Amino acid sequence: MKGKRLLHIMIGLAALFYGVTASAEEGNATEAKGNKEVKSVACLDCHTQETPNIVSDWFISKHRTRGVGCADCHGEDHQNKEDVAKAKQPTPDTCADKGCHGKRVEEYRKGKHAAGWAVMKAMPTIHWQPMSMIDGQKGCGGCHKIGEKSAEEVKKLKEAGSKFGHAACDSCHTRHTFSVAEAREPQACQTCHMGFDHPQWEMYSASKHGVRHLLKQNKVISPNAAAPTCQTCHMQKGNHEVRTAWGFLAVRLPLSEDKEWAADQVTILQALGVLDPEGKPTARLEAVKSADVARLTQESFDKERDKMIAVCEQCHSPNFARAELEKGDQMIREADRLLAAAIREIAALYKDGVLRQPKEYAYPFPDLLTFHDAPTPIEQKLFVMHLEHRMRTFQGTFHANPDYALWYGWSEMQRDLTEIRHMAQELREKHGKHSTTSQK
Repeated sequence: MKGKRLLHIMIGLAALFYGVTASAEEGNATEAKGNKEVKSVACLDCHTQETPNIVSDWFISKHRTRGVGCADCHGEDHQNKEDVAKAKQPTPDTCADKGCHGKRVEEYRKGKHAAGWAVMKAMPTIHWQPMSMIDGQKGCGGCHKIGEKSAEEVKKLKEAGSKFGHAACDSCHTRHTFSVAEAREPQACQTCHMGFDHPQWEMYSASKHGVRHLLKQNKVISPNAAAPTCQTCHMQKGNHEVRTAWGFLAVRLPLSEDKEWAADQVTILQALGVLDPEGKPTARLEAVKSADVARLTQESFDKERDKMIAVCEQCHSPNFARAELEKGDQMIREADRLLAAAIREIAALYKDGVLRQPKEYAYPFPDLLTFHDAPTPIEQKLFVMHLEHRMRTFQGTFHANPDYALWYGWSEMQRDLTEIRHMAQELREKHGKHSTTSQK
């Protein structure tokens, strides 16, 4: 209690000091701003009592030293405890306003993070989840909130009680320090890039890249030692687009020149619902195009691959870098072979009437985007094979983590396929049907 009172006194004195020094330093500029400093001090006076740590974070931020006050981000409508709802919440437009971070916001809007909310909402069964998981952001929405939202979506979020849900930049530059130094560290990515379907943090932190960076952070090795972070590879020179050649799901066009792999790719794209049974584009493919979450031309793929090789060349020869990335491509090929075989097993069960296909499925394939809402154990097994084990196979390879690529990825896919084939055979025997798929 004593410590909290002392904190209040210190912040109060700092607030007073800020008000005085701002006027002294800015001179005529202060007069032009009217009562901005006075209003900021009024905000600080109240929030020092109500939310002291927010105030202390702002005091150590660059915003404070650059004269960015409360009203610049939150407006001036909120004046007391009774009108808290009038406080505006920042959006990417707020950060781009007044010539501050326009370039970074423009980059962000070109990349996959900006599409995060729209992509999540486009998942066919996402709306079946509890509100708290999505709009309440205690599940997928907690990370996908980094994506931009329409005015209507922001309104719905507010109605759902998510006052801060429409922010985006603060996903990495956390409030109210908005520290660039914090956002440059790999731990800034850890909150979202971990776990079931994308354990990039676990892969990276246990890789030689991640271990060396940890040793740098702990001052065990020289701060000048080469130790790539997430940002080194995925945000070259601070670029906020954050793209990769293969994209999140490792699907792309054009198809491989390898005919067997191309056939597997078609099967996967059909199960993703972006190609119809004849291999023609569907409405989902148009959604993928509009969100730009996959590379759909050789040119766009090569552009991202070349950018990555340029990063690798800072430590490795270009031949080594290209060869290592091509190993990742081949791991995708191996993973696709296993996944496509499993998809065909279940599609054959639908075709032969052994397994009832859900009426909401548009095409005669299992829908990989139904996730945990897949209706039977065999379809659930396919969901896990696709979103957990296939992801770990290729992500582990690209993140230089052999254990993830093998034991948590490819090996698990092999076991998944064995189980799916066994379950399919049991279902056929139960229905008196013979297998129509290849066991190779």
